[in-house]
Amino acid sequence: MVSDTAPAPLLHDAPKAASEAKSEGDSEVPVAVAESEQPETPPKPGDLTELIVKGRTRDLVIRDLVAEGQAQLRDVQLQYVFTGKDRHEELRGRPVAFALWSEAQKNWTIAHLEIPRPPVKWKPGRGELPFTVRTPGIEARHAKGTGAERLMFTFSRDGEELKVYGRKFPVFDNTLIKKKRWREAAATARSIVYLPFTRDTLDPRLITGGRDFLLATARSAMDELRDARVPSEAFPGELLADVIPAEVIATLAVIEQTDDEDFLEKGKDAFDEVLSQYGLKREEAYRYSVSSAKALGPMQFTDRHGHGTYSFVVRSCRGAQLDPNFERGSTRLQNAMKAAVCLLDIDLSQMNSEIRAAYRAKPDVLGIFPVAAYNGGGRNVAKLSRALNRMGVQLAELRRAGQQPPGSTVVCPCVWREEGSLVQAVSIPRYNSENSGYIEKYQSILSLFD
Repeated sequence: MVSDTAPAPLLHDAPKAASEAKSEGDSEVPVAVAESEQPETPPKPGDLTELIVKGRTRDLVIRDLVAEGQAQLRDVQLQYVFTGKDRHEELRGRPVAFALWSEAQKNWTIAHLEIPRPPVKWKPGRGELPFTVRTPGIEARHAKGTGAERLMFTFSRDGEELKVYGRKFPVFDNTLIKKKRWREAAATARSIVYLPFTRDTLDPRLITGGRDFLLATARSAMDELRDARVPSEAFPGELLADVIPAEVIATLAVIEQTDDEDFLEKGKDAFDEVLSQYGLKREEAYRYSVSSAKALGPMQFTDRHGHGTYSFVVRSCRGAQLDPNFERGSTRLQNAMKAAVCLLDIDLSQMNSEIRAAYRAKPDVLGIFPVAAYNGGGRNVAKLSRALNRMGVQLAELRRAGQQPPGSTVVCPCVWREEGSLVQAVSIPRYNSENSGYIEKYQSILSLFD
């Protein structure tokens, strides 16, 4: 257990708010990640109206439309505009193209927009994101995000809402951007065709498919660790794959991509949006997710030029045979999940024997401790432990989250304790609002993976 006076072990970089982690305000996707894009070959375009008439389920229709939207964008050229002269020349903005489908006309339109050039300084809640529509007759409204993973708009034409099934986004070389070598940055930009979440792609089958895909990938990661017989650091004599449940790793893949604001506003519906992305895009989902702290990929690892969390885990968990390349390893889901298993085990090894014993008896419930550490390191484990002591909650009393009864005055984030025959919620005292919210998300989503 790390006390307030002892320095925390260098296992994690400085904790960051989940909303900050997903803002993508100032960070470019590493060019190496964009260059590794391996788009699926879209099927031959067919008569979409006929496919719908034949009774294809909506999730399959969505997949067809997304594949066709990708095909529409492949050969689209993004137009870069420069202003000023000589040494004062600058890139005016970042061009982005969208593939729009008209249900009324049964045809496609490519809409060209221009958003502020990088680095984008806009933050949610601080006014409107400035942008320019370059395609006549199209009306657009900024819906979310600024970066490669989340930038999205809604579109209409002549009163009809157009559905978004594709987006083409240029990724710039960070070094050239910092040096303001705008023409070189534009000339070497790598354009990725990737569709962020939109309501048009939300479907129950994709949500279920995303859940099943994450759990299957987590179990496959566990199988690799078990086959390699990687030992647990927290529980000597046991295998790492038998210490961390696959369900916990699957929850982290969702939690790391769920904004705090979305969760507070939408509750579990916010998880469905993330799960639908995994169901639709599978391995490609969230590989372009970059935080303002440069945390990368679905599990949001950082590296700091070889001295961050990811490299630490690669060195400390050699038997796992993790990919040593940060950009590649953190954006490939199964590898990133194996790294997350190793990190949780290392975090557990630094907790006191009481917490470790309680965790081993009920790893899903006591998962709040390694999850707290995953979010913010050992200091948050110590603070959570002290908060539970102030609440008078014993580790053995902790239970899975239940349902709040009507009229309950308990304010969450909370934990759930067994009192007699009842399981009741107890509010977590203030110690770190971002971390307690992270724990709340973990408890709320865990049952989805049972």
